[in-house]
Amino acid sequence: MSELLKNIIRFILFILIQVFILFKIPPLHRFITPYLYFLFILWLPFNMSRMSLMLVAFIYGLSLDYFTHTPGLHAAACTLIAYIRPFVINLLISQEGADKNYSSPSITSMGWAPYGTYVLVLTLFHHTYLVFLEWMSFGSFWYFVGKVIATTGISLLLILLTELLFFRKEKFRTNTA
Repeated sequence: MSELLKNIIRFILFILIQVFILFKIPPLHRFITPYLYFLFILWLPFNMSRMSLMLVAFIYGLSLDYFTHTPGLHAAACTLIAYIRPFVINLLISQEGADKNYSSPSITSMGWAPYGTYVLVLTLFHHTYLVFLEWMSFGSFWYFVGKVIATTGISLLLILLTELLFFRKEKFRTNTA
């Protein structure tokens, strides 16, 4: 299956799972809102340019905003993590690292610790920005921090389950030229 077709299927599946399953779950203890949709952006190939990555993330976020009737909320958060993603990858992977030998970020291509750090950092950025835009003020700082931490925790659990259930085999590219 081509990489483009695989990403189109992921695009549709993550939107459908988020809208028709995860958004139907009532918020747990008014803190926790499960988000999994942004994993699509984390799984995009290494070789995408920053501009194309941000464009895909913006369109992805807008399509989710269409279903949730939130004008630009998810588009802004997705565009933010698409902008930050190359910086985080460059910090976690050496210049002769996995981005030259594998096609996309995964546990196989990066290893457990760098991949876990990658997912944690981008999840925190996404959720902090999303909760801040939802709330648009710092009325109660502890409520804000609690909501970010609780939502990040449940999202990381969902990401771990997704990674374990749908293990993505990454092929090692022997000819990297």
